[in-house]
Amino acid sequence: QVQLMESGGGSAQAGGSLRLSCAASGRTLSNYAMGWFRRAPGKEREFVAAITPDGLVTYYADSVKGRFTVSRDNSKDTVYLQMSSLKPEDTAVYYCAARYIFRRSVYYTSHNDYYDWGRGTQVTVSS
Repeated sequence: QVQLMESGGGSAQAGGSLRLSCAASGRTLSNYAMGWFRRAPGKEREFVAAITPDGLVTYYADSVKGRFTVSRDNSKDTVYLQMSSLKPEDTAVYYCAARYIFRRSVYYTSHNDYYDWGRGTQVTVSS
């Protein structure tokens, strides 16, 4: 089992940027498909972005496409979510998730497909 810890959350103005990090311990991330999810107050958990173990393929929710970028550095066992052009509706707790997989070019968009989760980091965007 891999342990995940998110960091980089905080407050930003609308139109601003934040970069979230998800650091892993206990296992190397090179064989894990990774995802970012978020949960806004009173709403269901929502898929944000996913990246394959090799980092070559990414996928985004329509609501963040063109504004957010997911990347990874397997040498540092860390995954990133660069968030730009932030909107108040991006306010949520953001979680990273991991799924061990042998295949290098697979990603997942459903929270049911991930087995390991971080505790989340709060992002608040004010107008």
